[in-house]
Amino acid sequence: MIHNNKPFSNYSSADSQDVQAQSSTSSEVEDISPALYLVPVTLGDTPIERALPAYNQHIVTHIKHFIVEDVRSARRFLKRVDKTIDIDQLTFKTLNKRTSPGAIAEYLQPLELGESMAIISEAGCPAIADPGADVVSIAQQKGLPVVPLIGPSSIILSVMASGFNGQSFAFHGYLPIQAADRTKRIKQLEGRIYSEQQTQLFIETPYRNDKLLADILATCRPQTKLCIAANITCDDEEIITKKISSWKKEMPTIGKRPCIFLLYK
Repeated sequence: MIHNNKPFSNYSSADSQDVQAQSSTSSEVEDISPALYLVPVTLGDTPIERALPAYNQHIVTHIKHFIVEDVRSARRFLKRVDKTIDIDQLTFKTLNKRTSPGAIAEYLQPLELGESMAIISEAGCPAIADPGADVVSIAQQKGLPVVPLIGPSSIILSVMASGFNGQSFAFHGYLPIQAADRTKRIKQLEGRIYSEQQTQLFIETPYRNDKLLADILATCRPQTKLCIAANITCDDEEIITKKISSWKKEMPTIGKRPCIFLLYK
């Protein structure tokens, strides 16, 4: 992979031809360009080879500096990618919603010195409903190259399989915990599917999945459609779309499986 950091306005057709020529002279990339690589993680216990391309492994094995949410789970993931990785030779910086912009700027110092870095999410794609977005924002402000790698996103995969509007959709994360506030929010989101023709997505802490489902069924109109997407990419994956009236006749038990809920008309 060749990364050209010229501004778009300065990128000519000749540049494009040069890049193509360079690409055609090498069938396999031996080294990687210094950049902030966004490394996706499998969803659940999905085998690495089923969800992530081999190129991701090539990238990961050439990086020594990682920004992660949880060091232990990141170390386990890296060992799943390549059992020969010497974990003790790697550096890990912890990222969460309390990490200050100043700390993030310090995390990026190796990249500013020309060393590649990577962000590893807890599941799915970094920077999508994920604190990694703060790191990417600061990297962009500093003019540092950012390279997203291919991998699973529960948001995108659930929209793909739902049969809902994939041209206009919104992900809202967690709904309010308080019952009255949650009911109000569900009504608001349902209103948007009719007024804006927009698919609405949200999640819940797994142990509260069934309570949220009960609230959705009690709140939404009978004709509104609900897609329940559980354990995406895993062996027991279930992605089912029905009208609210149909779900009420046969209410499922989701249990503690990671799940994403989608509403549409």
